[in-house]
Amino acid sequence: MSDQHQNLAIIGHVDHGKSTLVGRLLYETGSVPEHVIEQHREEAEEKGKGGFEFAYVMDNLAEERERGVTIDIAHQEFSTDAYDFTIVDCPGHRDFVKNMITGASQADNAVLVVAADDGVAPQTQEHVFLARTLGIDELIIGINKMDIVDYEESTYDEVVEEVNQLLKQVQFNTDDASFIPISAFEGDNIAEESDNTPWYDGEILLEALNDLPEPEPPTDAPLRLPIQDVYTISGIGTVPVGRIETGILNTGDNVSFQPSDVGGEVKTIEMHHEEVPKAEPGDNVGFNVRGIGKDDIRRGDVCGPADDPPSVAETFQAQIVVMQHPSVITAGYTPVFHAHTAQVACTIESIDKKMDPSSGEVAEENPDFIQAGDAAVVTIRPQKPLSIEPSSEIPELGSFAIRDMGQTIAAGKVLSVDEK
Repeated sequence: MSDQHQNLAIIGHVDHGKSTLVGRLLYETGSVPEHVIEQHREEAEEKGKGGFEFAYVMDNLAEERERGVTIDIAHQEFSTDAYDFTIVDCPGHRDFVKNMITGASQADNAVLVVAADDGVAPQTQEHVFLARTLGIDELIIGINKMDIVDYEESTYDEVVEEVNQLLKQVQFNTDDASFIPISAFEGDNIAEESDNTPWYDGEILLEALNDLPEPEPPTDAPLRLPIQDVYTISGIGTVPVGRIETGILNTGDNVSFQPSDVGGEVKTIEMHHEEVPKAEPGDNVGFNVRGIGKDDIRRGDVCGPADDPPSVAETFQAQIVVMQHPSVITAGYTPVFHAHTAQVACTIESIDKKMDPSSGEVAEENPDFIQAGDAAVVTIRPQKPLSIEPSSEIPELGSFAIRDMGQTIAAGKVLSVDEK
């Protein structure tokens, strides 16, 4: 186990082998309980498919949940020499985008899976654009299913070129991208070098994951602690609980909760059932604030220093990417915005400009509507108070997902906040 942690998004088109890759990573790093593997091995042999029990690791998750074997789909964990990884989203998870954006699961880096036999697909494009918009720094690109194309170097090169074009289109720095020919199914170049690709001499996947840059903990930013729940605990009183996104929480600090607009002095901080004098980004804490009652604050509030309180938006301007919408989006549309732990209905008050996603240049000022595939700058008015920050100042509290009709419609980041 390492003490360094990374949130890793696994992105890419649905049929390009994300599940198999996640299964393979869990399998190769010994993160799947032995009894689960055993069970799959037996099932695989019965069906005459011995030898790829790890693929079953993913395939049978649904049944396992029914049988009461819990593996939380949204957060799989595995460890390498350098990092403990949490996989944000698992393939096919329909709230993928929301999970990738909100709060605790914001990804630091991503693995993009592109099938060698298929190349860049619509979802590949969408996910790369999303990763870029949400500020993912490094991209490891696994050109998967090399077994299907007979490990042909020329096919690999073609797909690499195609992905490079896509990265250039969305202004992703291609120097921050590494390409690896893999077969998640057969295990080529995942945990050990493959004899099937003698022409490849770069890093294998686990090495590339080990070499990712360490995420800088945002300790110098002001404290921002989105509240997940508020409990009443006998002998202590009201205890808000949440994960520190930025800054440091110390006992004795004067804090302010926004948008509830109440505050007080931090009396105690508890982590893993122990009292601690201070807590840092990534820590899940419960804390007690003098004079705050259970009805004064709620989930979706953000706690910050009293002298630098979290921003509360009257309106905010944001850049959004529309991923799916059955028709068109016009001014007046009021879906639900998910930002950190808050869920607030917000109205798109105006569509200020449509962007060309390939260049980031303005394609049209004040368009009448936007639709799936478009990127735009919009002005948004929350229907009830919402604490949110400009992405350039506090990225951890500057991104959001837009949901409607049971799906993620769009994702975005806050450009500026017009405070109440």
